[in-house]
Amino acid sequence: MSVTPAKGAIGSQMEADSRHDEKDIFAELRSTEPRGHNDPRAKKQQQNNQPRRDKRDIHGWVVLDKPIGMTSTQAVAVVKRLFQAKRAGHAGTLDPLASGGLPIALGEATKTVPFVMDGRKRYRFTVRWGEERDTDDTEGQVVKTSDIRPAPEAIEALLPQFTGLIEQIPPRYSAIKVQGERAYDLARDGEVVELAPRPVEIHQLTLLGQPDRDHSLFEAECGKGTYVRALARDIGRILGCFGHISALRRTVVGPFGENDMIPLEQLEALCNRAASGEGSLADALLPVETALDDIPALAVTRADAARLHRGQAVLLRGRDAPSCSGTVYVTVAGRLLALAEVGNGEIIPKRVFNLTGLTASSGRNERV
Repeated sequence: MSVTPAKGAIGSQMEADSRHDEKDIFAELRSTEPRGHNDPRAKKQQQNNQPRRDKRDIHGWVVLDKPIGMTSTQAVAVVKRLFQAKRAGHAGTLDPLASGGLPIALGEATKTVPFVMDGRKRYRFTVRWGEERDTDDTEGQVVKTSDIRPAPEAIEALLPQFTGLIEQIPPRYSAIKVQGERAYDLARDGEVVELAPRPVEIHQLTLLGQPDRDHSLFEAECGKGTYVRALARDIGRILGCFGHISALRRTVVGPFGENDMIPLEQLEALCNRAASGEGSLADALLPVETALDDIPALAVTRADAARLHRGQAVLLRGRDAPSCSGTVYVTVAGRLLALAEVGNGEIIPKRVFNLTGLTASSGRNERV
């Protein structure tokens, strides 16, 4: 077995005949787990006389360039329908007002969602000065106004206060739960929502320019749980001019950047071509392991892979045993097998992947 850095692992172990080998490997691993004819899910499907499209096993990431006006839940539903996928989920909510990167996990990629959500995000956003709104964006009602407009020097002098580890009070209209209810639901019902401040990390906050006296353009790189709307609100309050977000675009989510994004219209066109036999849905997918770029990759033999696939630990032995410890993703013949923990002389599987069905095309293993 051998260990390689994650960024170099994806695609580097793929050989010309790897697809044939992969089918053989995972057929062997699954041979001990057949589904019987008495499967209640199969019976239920036979009893259902309503015609419906068959769902498919599709595994990988689609990084949608989400259009303005669409919720993240709606975006997931659209992508799931286009691919006829059995499972789908997203890695980090993006407001309807916002555009940009919404990573959508299909199939086994849903097991890697936490690794993307924990990654850094980058946003470009515009603040409209002179008005504070109850939603901290253009969709809300105006609650405070000011005739003051900030000078660029005053804004830049303030930004260090919002860089690093800071305390931030989330917007009243947010998805945070208060006694089991979403804060935005309580706010819409007219209840006074008091949210406690919580620590967030702002790695970088830059003033990019001021197109006019009423607007300023920013870029922020931040960690999990940061609300850009709250940044606009708090900066406006300190400057005494008040402010809210008038435009917001997410450009980076974890390992995914703008080069990975695909507009909805382009995705729909690709899916339509694939349905008519003129292309492949695999061309729209990024591999499941793309989400694991910051994690070491550990290659194992087929014998060890069979044990890990059954949920059994594998002992590390011999001079070729890896020196790494902690979380790794395990591959066999260049194919993703499991997420595992390495420690105390063994590999302990935590999440096993079953990549039967459609996966990303081989060309998408090489990142742009």
